[in-house]
Amino acid sequence: MGNAFASCMTGKQHRGAALASRSKRMGSARTPRGGAAKLTPAEEEMLHRQALAMAIHQHLDAGGSVSRRIDAGGASMSRRIGPGNTSSRRHGGLPDSVTNAKAVQVVLENLETKKVVLVHGEGFGAWCWYKTISLLEEAGLDPVALDLAGSGIDHTDANSIATLEEYSKPLIDYLSKLPENEKVVLVGHSCGGASVSYALERCPEKISKAVFLTATMVKDSQKPFDVFSEELASADVFLQESQFLLYGNGKDKPPTGLRFDKQQIKGLYFNQSPSKDIALAAVSMRPIPLAPIMEKLALTAEKYGTVRRYFIQTLDDHMLSPDAQEKLVRENPPDGIFKIKGGDHCPFFSKPQSLHKILVEIAQIQAPALLLPGKAISEEVEENADKS
Repeated sequence: MGNAFASCMTGKQHRGAALASRSKRMGSARTPRGGAAKLTPAEEEMLHRQALAMAIHQHLDAGGSVSRRIDAGGASMSRRIGPGNTSSRRHGGLPDSVTNAKAVQVVLENLETKKVVLVHGEGFGAWCWYKTISLLEEAGLDPVALDLAGSGIDHTDANSIATLEEYSKPLIDYLSKLPENEKVVLVGHSCGGASVSYALERCPEKISKAVFLTATMVKDSQKPFDVFSEELASADVFLQESQFLLYGNGKDKPPTGLRFDKQQIKGLYFNQSPSKDIALAAVSMRPIPLAPIMEKLALTAEKYGTVRRYFIQTLDDHMLSPDAQEKLVRENPPDGIFKIKGGDHCPFFSKPQSLHKILVEIAQIQAPALLLPGKAISEEVEENADKS
């Protein structure tokens, strides 16, 4: 967040596409100004599905394949709907589209688990992982993307979410229902890192490794918001002065949510992302529940501390600056650090191949006994890893 506010881009967000005009209509409809009508949850869900279908269609035309799982409850993504024989796919002109033209053949050996659970960040939903799901499945892994409470197509009112426990309930429910001896690689993006940390404390026996993707990897007794405090101001000041707060229970009550406008979203999150993904996000992002990111986490060495953690830094990130990311890994050292050059705050859009390469590498890391004590893995992924 923070210092990026001053550098947010101006000008038109989207050009010429039907999805862009739909996003503009969505923006005015969901922000009740000047008497504009508010969309019902059913209308929002239908609009989101239309936008995701359009993004997937463009993705396939560019040479990719997509796997999508939407379970009966609408909370996760994953069933294959790819176009068939990958050898016949066209290669698109977009440098950051996901294609099979230069995909590295991956040999997966001695995996602790093939299941990768993807947890979105603030305002996002399972929909944001559509490129990552495709690539991980083609590599032979088993990805599942979840909607946290009040996110994606989960119908919970974001204004009603009062705790991190409530916000993370879909994740904890999923982990709790896994077979007794099954573990997952748990990946959290941005403020989704708080839900990952919470899960590490609640269900450490279900998690093989935790991956924090430019995420709020907080320490015990720290609030997720604290990660941004040096750039934004203290939580108390922010709650008094921020123009981005939402008051779902009335102005005389504490704020319940947070929402940035479209200009800020593009400048903060998507400064390197393709326009089609920005358009998808414009009609799909939802207000951010405030309480979960203002809550102090209680983390113990006996639970949270028993699971290996890895941090992925993005080096062109305007939302969580590289300096802030460095401070996170310095104050709460993980077992490994990976860096994506040229990646904005959403590398699942801007650098999907680079992100995929790192996730596959982390999935293949064996027991910590193979690492020298006190030695963390550190690797930098070049920007051209996503050029097709």
